[in-house]
Amino acid sequence: MPRDLRLSRMLHVLIHMDRHVALATSEQISKMISTNPVVVRRMMGGLRDRGIVTSEKGHGGGWKLARSLTDVTLRDVYEAVGAPPLFNIGPNADPSGCLVEKAVDTRLDASLREVEAQLLARFAEIRVEDVAKDFEDQVADQASGGPSFSAGLEPQSEPGA
Repeated sequence: MPRDLRLSRMLHVLIHMDRHVALATSEQISKMISTNPVVVRRMMGGLRDRGIVTSEKGHGGGWKLARSLTDVTLRDVYEAVGAPPLFNIGPNADPSGCLVEKAVDTRLDASLREVEAQLLARFAEIRVEDVAKDFEDQVADQASGGPSFSAGLEPQSEPGA
């Protein structure tokens, strides 16, 4: 199953809208996150339904924030994009008569439900503004000559350190 990018993409968009562009069209957003404007409208519609963004139609229209990022949690955005599955692992979707498989599925299902509840509770504690500040900290580090992780690389310790 491919990785679901809706949450990370919409967090990306919300931070850009707050920090860089007050009003953005679906076309502009689609270029920002490398997807189709129709997909953008569907995802932004979920955010609109939750009161996170508003939309204006017509010439000069687009999407804009309706709430401060301090008032929006990761869980709000997660739910607005349709609460996609959090894990790509889990019990077999088809019921089985095998008792071993039933035991495995029961244990996996219970464990995943427990961890999912913990993760969603944590998402409810993290404000999108917190993520935006993480971005600003990275920009400041890069500007001061600090490490740059834009390629997704983690700092490596020196051998023997």
